[in-house]
Amino acid sequence: MTSTAPGRLLDPAMLARLGSLELIAKTVVDGVMTGLHRSPHFGFSQEFAEYRSYNEGDDLRFVDWNVYARTDRAYVKRFRGETSTCVTLLVDASASMGFGQPHAKLDTTRWLAAAFAWMARRQRDALAIATFDDELRDWQPPSARPDSLPRALGLLQKLEAGAGTALGDTLKKLRTTITRRGLVVLISDLYADPDEVIAALQPFAHAGQDLAVFRVLAPEEIEPSVKRVTALQDMESNDKVIVDPAFLQEGYRARFEAHDQALQTACRRVGADNVLVRTDEPLDLAVQAYLRFRESRGR
Repeated sequence: MTSTAPGRLLDPAMLARLGSLELIAKTVVDGVMTGLHRSPHFGFSQEFAEYRSYNEGDDLRFVDWNVYARTDRAYVKRFRGETSTCVTLLVDASASMGFGQPHAKLDTTRWLAAAFAWMARRQRDALAIATFDDELRDWQPPSARPDSLPRALGLLQKLEAGAGTALGDTLKKLRTTITRRGLVVLISDLYADPDEVIAALQPFAHAGQDLAVFRVLAPEEIEPSVKRVTALQDMESNDKVIVDPAFLQEGYRARFEAHDQALQTACRRVGADNVLVRTDEPLDLAVQAYLRFRESRGR
């Protein structure tokens, strides 16, 4: 397998050419590691937890030399990633995720979920994954067994865009299933009412789960390029609407920005990290930025 060259950006076209989801996942993670090579901590569970006394053989990189200078005692920083946690991936496979050319949102979602699954197993964390549209389609319970990664990749590989979206109902079904504390990652285009998003995620936050929301959008959804009056069809409801380019320039963008701000507010209210991922941008940059944010927050 060929790893990513330093400084190379993992653009969607390159990822699509790789073909194998396993190869894509490894390549994305290699690219992320290249971008984070100066940091001794890697991964979304590597956050500072506590100090403990230095023992012979401990990695000197984790000794807090500032504490040593003040107390003449050596202490090692412990990180949450040292003990196994659980990474649960919630993957939206509704009909709207099939939108986008030449790469659909679901393609980017697969790649992103595969990269997180690869990182979770690299850290020996337990891995769980759920896929949904208007109902729960697949559920792979948490497992730290070596076969949990290939099973998750196989599930993602065969995933196709399905029916409508029922975010609230689906996550409600999963509340009693996801009992092991850790990181819960929701990957979706989030075409849902912000209040529904809060109601769906709040119980996970109350249960002590760490939450991350990745909103995957195609550039055409952010900046529509329709030049003449056109009939557009909803991919989930099949409803049709006549759209005027003048509305897209003003009314649509205003509504999009208002919805985006409302979603950001919803995520803040439940303490969830919120990341926008565009299907036309390098995937490793989005993951790097998120991991750097988590690392700086944990200091």
